[in-house]
Amino acid sequence: MAQTTVSFDSAGIPLAGHLYTPDTPASGPWPALVVGHPGTSVKEQTSGTYAQRMAERGFVTLAFDAAYQGESGGLPRGLEDPAQRVEDFKAAVSYLTTRDDVDADRVGLLGICASGSYSLAATGGDHRVKAVATVSTAEPARQFRLGADGTQDPAVFQALLDTAAAARSAAARGEDPGTMTMFPETAEQARTLGGQHGVEGFEYYCTPRGQHERSAKTLAWESIDRMAFHDAFFAVPLIGPRPLLQIIGERAVTAWMAVEAHQRATGPKEIHWIKGASHVDLYDKKEYIDLAIDKLTYFYTTHLITG
Repeated sequence: MAQTTVSFDSAGIPLAGHLYTPDTPASGPWPALVVGHPGTSVKEQTSGTYAQRMAERGFVTLAFDAAYQGESGGLPRGLEDPAQRVEDFKAAVSYLTTRDDVDADRVGLLGICASGSYSLAATGGDHRVKAVATVSTAEPARQFRLGADGTQDPAVFQALLDTAAAARSAAARGEDPGTMTMFPETAEQARTLGGQHGVEGFEYYCTPRGQHERSAKTLAWESIDRMAFHDAFFAVPLIGPRPLLQIIGERAVTAWMAVEAHQRATGPKEIHWIKGASHVDLYDKKEYIDLAIDKLTYFYTTHLITG
């Protein structure tokens, strides 16, 4: 497997990516996958892991940093713009179609966590995508509005909207709008704020387990009001008749979002549960990733190679 640093344009914003190509010989262009990262993550973390593993299974894979994040361009830094995130996936597909080593008729998407929902929206509106799969599906707009487990007091998001509005006014006056801190200082604080799910997120992003210097620890405040009106699942019914696979840990508190997306899907669809795994376990724990990779390999082989 070879890794190449690449860049491509997404609505005028340069995106940074890592392209992985298989070592095994091929008789023609390869099937290819675009792999998207979780919110606040970068291509060197879990999306890069999945991209490398799927390249070992015979696919050209492209892991990239979303606009405004990682090594990609765009201001303000740390902006989570749902519409742009969907556009980033489409731009990545466009880039792959320009490569001689990629079969443009055999391109799929793989989204992890937040990119799970964005990949579904992108697939719904882009018929170049022939199959889509997700791991630990989460929809950021729903998670901010309703909480990771769907039970958040509506007043929480209303308060965030108040702060986002004040930040926009401050920026208009030429003042520093500030940023939203995404992680507390300790695992104990993370547990108080988000229970075990919060602890696992903290342990992945803020400790040697998975941390990376370019992984975002803050978000631009305007990310919040952009999430107030966005629904990445709106386009899910448009995916059919193309196939959809969602891989979910059976202990994931976010699983309700994958279930909702599954219910909206109109074509071939499957939720594959990984026994014993939580949402974050599927980011980096080998015993769970191995199972996910096997399932993904079967899915994409069926629909991009032999189908």
